[in-house]
Amino acid sequence: MIDVVLADDHPVVRAGLRAVIDGQPDMRVVHETSTAEDLLRWLGGGGRADVVLLDLRFADARMGGAAATGTIVQEHATPVVVVTTYGTDADILAAVEAGATGYLLKDAPTDELARAIRSAAAGEVTLGADVQRRLLGRMRAPGESLSARELEVLRLVAAGRSNDAIARELFVSVATVKSHLAHISTKLGTRSRTEAAATARERGML
Repeated sequence: MIDVVLADDHPVVRAGLRAVIDGQPDMRVVHETSTAEDLLRWLGGGGRADVVLLDLRFADARMGGAAATGTIVQEHATPVVVVTTYGTDADILAAVEAGATGYLLKDAPTDELARAIRSAAAGEVTLGADVQRRLLGRMRAPGESLSARELEVLRLVAAGRSNDAIARELFVSVATVKSHLAHISTKLGTRSRTEAAATARERGML
């Protein structure tokens, strides 16, 4: 049996995932939680699973799914499959770079979810069809694609942060932030930080 843990702040979503898993002959849900912090506490207290299904964002929680993924992979060596409604470049890159084994959108077919869980348990990578298309698009047009750090900077710009605030938050110099913004504007063909953020949103990057 493949032991699965669910981490999502929506009870209805957890119930739906549990129904899919309980309907498979070779897997079962051994624990579910509504925050990433609770998930890490459970794992730290000796909880064990073969696969973790994890959302990317949790309401009223300090930790997001990407940060939790890094801790789970590094400290507990448990495969993580992200199951989320967020399919932007920034979200996908953050999760993959943190070590996620799989990435699916919540509207993925149930058989795709079951295959992703089995693949993760076997140590294989599974990306949903929509996610694959976005990553392939980045590979085919690398000159137009923003790096994970550039996306991070642009997300903070979109959140209204000043260059000084971004530098403090990312532990870099203001000059480095300005350099990132210059590269972003060149890649997106924009003339200001505000226009860059708006363009990135339009293209599904943020």
